[in-house]
Amino acid sequence: MFNFIPCFLCLSTLFQISFSEQQPQPTTIYELLRSNGLPMGLLPKGVTNFTFDNTGRFEVHLDQACNAKFEDELHYDLNVSGNLTYGQIAGLSGISAQDLFLWFPVKEIRVDIPSSGLIYFDVGVVSKQFSLSSFETPRECLANSNRVVVQSVFKNLSRKFGTRKNDDQEHLTTFL
Repeated sequence: MFNFIPCFLCLSTLFQISFSEQQPQPTTIYELLRSNGLPMGLLPKGVTNFTFDNTGRFEVHLDQACNAKFEDELHYDLNVSGNLTYGQIAGLSGISAQDLFLWFPVKEIRVDIPSSGLIYFDVGVVSKQFSLSSFETPRECLANSNRVVVQSVFKNLSRKFGTRKNDDQEHLTTFL
């Protein structure tokens, strides 16, 4: 019986050590999103600078504010932060969604039932649903600048009225 106690203590110590080891932290924000039941494409491609603590609070730092096109367009500020729990980001700041010509700050993103194929963006008063598959992979995020906006306006007007930019319009977009 005396030999049993040291073996028991040794085994219990090994047992405690093996369970006290923390799970490895995800190395990318995309892995972190996926491990919490959310699609990787909620954030733009190329994010390398992020923080995450044990309360679920995360912060992502982008090189520049930018826009990405999904079913609607999303705008990402330089810093995006929120509280991450399984299937949900609450207290979100730094992401805005465009609907028609208006921009709304996204307050929460959630996937209620993954098999439904839907993801919900809460903008305060309204919650808009999108196809979950739209956010499977991170999108390119383009810098938001006046030049891009002017070019987009000319392109849309040209398409609508069947005209092309003249030399003055070309110089204007180059100047901006």
